[in-house]
Amino acid sequence: MLSEYQGMWSFVLFDLPVKSKQNRRDYTKFRKLLIQSGFSQLQYSVYARYHESEAQSDTLIRLVRDALPKRGHIRILKVTDRQFGKMENFSAGKRKRTEKTDEQLLLF
Repeated sequence: MLSEYQGMWSFVLFDLPVKSKQNRRDYTKFRKLLIQSGFSQLQYSVYARYHESEAQSDTLIRLVRDALPKRGHIRILKVTDRQFGKMENFSAGKRKRTEKTDEQLLLF
C-alpha cells in the first residue's frame, strides 16, 4: 500500500480571461490539457490530480506550466495525500466526503 505521505495531489487553480475569441480558445485549450492529463474538476476553475510520488507530480506540473496561457492568473499547489484527506468538504451547508485516491492506484 502506498504511504499517505508519499502520494501527492496537484491542484491547478486558475482565472483566465474569456472576453475575446482568442481568450476563449486559450481557456478551452488549457482546460482540455488538464482533463487529458488526468485532472478532475473539483470546482469551477479548480482541478486536481493524484500522483503516486512527488517526482511523478513534478513531471506533469512541468507539462502544465509549459502550456500556461499568456494572460490570466494560475496557481499550482501540491499537497500530500494525508493533507488532502484532512480537507473539509461542504455542499449546500452539509459536510460531504472528501474524494479518495483512485482505486486503481491502490492495487500496486
